Amino acid sequence: MNYLTPKELVAKATEGAVSRSETSVSKTLVLAFMAGAYIALGGLLAVMVGGGVPGIAASNPGIQKFLMGAVFPLGLMLCAIAGADLFTGNTAYFIPPVMSGRLKVTQLMRNWSLVYFGNFIGALFVAYFMTYLSGLFDASPWNDSILGIAEAKTGNPFYKTFLKGIGANWLVALAMWLSFASKDVIGKLAAIWFPVMAFVTMGYEHSVANMFFIPTAIFYGSPVSWSEFLVSNLLPATLGNIVGGGGLVGLLYWYVYDRS
Repeated sequence: MNYLTPKELVAKATEGAVSRSETSVSKTLVLAFMAGAYIALGGLLAVMVGGGVPGIAASNPGIQKFLMGAVFPLGLMLCAIAGADLFTGNTAYFIPPVMSGRLKVTQLMRNWSLVYFGNFIGALFVAYFMTYLSGLFDASPWNDSILGIAEAKTGNPFYKTFLKGIGANWLVALAMWLSFASKDVIGKLAAIWFPVMAFVTMGYEHSVANMFFIPTAIFYGSPVSWSEFLVSNLLPATLGNIVGGGGLVGLLYWYVYDRS
């Protein structure tokens, strides 16, 4: 077969988590920086395409959301194929080896903390240097689009953002799971594109993507404050991402295929 079975996927994810747990702090941070930057580049492309069609957004908002979703997978494709360390993927990878006793919870927390921090720095780098200072969103309709995204993402109550966070990383973690299954690049691209396109089109909340979207809007003068971003969006989105990836993917697949 040219793909891995579900049981083999659990073993593959476990192998990846063990390898990541043994990576040095400096290399983990570099890999995490790259992943945050890659996801941010996907977000940048999504705004350039989906935010550049206000007429379509007004008359057929579903198509506009799909356009954003169709190009956003660039970031995860770069992470999976070029190689980088993404927090949301790691929420799923680390659960099977922790549950089976191959890794300790402290090793999980070490990786998640380092990778989350590195992802944030990578996303901010793209937001500030590659987007704001480059002037990519200086003009309408892109300026209006990024400001509107930030206000919409911070305007929901905690529980809604949390639930949207679950949905986002359920699909993102499955995208990475499916990419493990394929043994060729084309298969990996297809495996990633469908779930990631779906979560963006549906309007779910991905913490690392939001590390790009909302800070970019703040740099452009959004009334959204840093504290609003952190408390109203990033915190509930992150917690939801952990439940979606760690619970609905890592834990469930471990229970079915690896629990003795």
